[in-house]
Amino acid sequence: MLYIISISVLLFSVIVHEVSHGWVAYKCGDSTAKVLGRLTLNPVYHIDIVGTILLPLALVFIGLPAFGWAKPVPINMRNFNNPKRDILYVSAAGVSANILLAVISAILMFFIRNYFANVEIFAYTYIALQYMVIINIVLFVFNLVPVPPLDGSKILLYILPSKWAVQYIKIEKFGFLIIIVLLTTGILWKIIGPIVNFLIKILL
Repeated sequence: MLYIISISVLLFSVIVHEVSHGWVAYKCGDSTAKVLGRLTLNPVYHIDIVGTILLPLALVFIGLPAFGWAKPVPINMRNFNNPKRDILYVSAAGVSANILLAVISAILMFFIRNYFANVEIFAYTYIALQYMVIINIVLFVFNLVPVPPLDGSKILLYILPSKWAVQYIKIEKFGFLIIIVLLTTGILWKIIGPIVNFLIKILL
């Protein structure tokens, strides 16, 4: 049952992350995601075979927390009203949605603990909310890592001076490989782990 809860929470969280990207892009002038029917919470339109199914199941099977991603929402920057500014808004939307889900879940946990005498009735709800906090904090911090194509890279690109940004964008073709190396070697968790644990401790 816990496996089902954790994977369901992960699926919901990554879908909300992607829909947030698409919704903000739509507000900034790009209707690509809307036209393709991606501004929906229906999992059918967001499932990525590897990131949404195989990887989370494999991690849960070997006893690790569920983690993964949804199919990226398509965005056409040429449709933006202000491309440089709007890509910042779109990139920030996904991580903002994750931290918001984590905070709301932590607040609901607080109310269940303190205002409901028979907490056992809400046992599975409470567990789901706990997973919601943990998974969304991990997604929030992970996506802020400044390695393309993660959201953090787009935010950093907005901040960098133009001459540095031109050089920085060149590593995008190696981005996925860099992420895989950081994940498999454990380097990434050494970097983000303390931040993740700190935020989870605050909320829980």
